[in-house]
Amino acid sequence: MYQVAAAAPVHKDGLIALFKAAESPCFCRFWHFTGTNNDWLDKCANQTAQNEAELAAALQSNSPEAGGVVAVEQLSNAVVGWMKLAPAEAMRKAYDRRLYKNLPCFEGDRKGIYTIGCFLIHPEHKKRGLSTLLVNGGISVARSRGATAIEAFPRRPKEPVRDDELWTGPIGAFEKNGFVEVNSFEPYPVLRLTL
Repeated sequence: MYQVAAAAPVHKDGLIALFKAAESPCFCRFWHFTGTNNDWLDKCANQTAQNEAELAAALQSNSPEAGGVVAVEQLSNAVVGWMKLAPAEAMRKAYDRRLYKNLPCFEGDRKGIYTIGCFLIHPEHKKRGLSTLLVNGGISVARSRGATAIEAFPRRPKEPVRDDELWTGPIGAFEKNGFVEVNSFEPYPVLRLTL
């Protein structure tokens, strides 16, 4: 039904179509944006075309900024899922955020660490296990690229939330794929899978 693959230039049009179908103006550029939060909100509201162009260019050049995996529906060949997966050095913004900066779990040799940043599932394909499938596919991709571990920053809310509030992935998708907690600050644990 679905095939998961490393994001590549061939997926550019399908991935852009996914972001448009999900009405997501970020085009996965948040992790590489250096302005303030208000600047980011302005860019998403008023410069969506620039976000789209930046994603397209990053995919076309095989930049780590477009690192990730896609889920492709086999019947339609449409990209229906996305998970950001990139070397940790390309995801520095994730580690510099207030909740994660200077945590002891990030000490030591960081060579070969990959980071999962975010997820996007097509509205018509939600609740079908795609997040779990994307994590599983991401593990294979990271291994093939010599990763030593993968880290993730899911949210674990106490109350029910909307799907878009779990944009860093549902915690169950990681647990089903063997990730363990290495920092337990609620509701924002840090998970890691050692490869």
